[in-house]
Amino acid sequence: MKRIDTKYIVKAGAIAAIYFVVTILLGSVSYGPIQFRISESLVVLPMVEPAAIWGVFIGCLLANIGSPFGLLDILGGSLVTLLAAYLTSKTNIFYKGILPPIILNALIVSIWVSYFTKMPYYLVALYIALSEAIVTGVFGYVVIAVYKRLKDKYSL
Repeated sequence: MKRIDTKYIVKAGAIAAIYFVVTILLGSVSYGPIQFRISESLVVLPMVEPAAIWGVFIGCLLANIGSPFGLLDILGGSLVTLLAAYLTSKTNIFYKGILPPIILNALIVSIWVSYFTKMPYYLVALYIALSEAIVTGVFGYVVIAVYKRLKDKYSL
């Protein structure tokens, strides 16, 4: 088993903090049936940074404390993010890496979001899938590119 060192913990903490802050700052669009959670772009980072798995999970867990859907979203949504980040870490092809967060969030998170908002499940799933695809596909690509440059430049 790989030893977890200080550098790993600092990276995970920094990623968690970024996820949390971005989600909270954009709170009005971060929660609900039509959500555009920009912080989800960090879920593709596990493709190039193992510490990002725990970073996005912890960031999501903390950010979901502000969710209008309560404990179900705090625990359930965070575990979906953890699973998506883990599955994303198992690929090095970008278009395959964005599939877990898109599919898992659309199929699972939509269950309680549609229930609490009284909107049809299929509609909520579609909205979440589309927003997740845009966020991970466009912003996630930028996140990966910037991280790779920083990693090379600063030996992260």
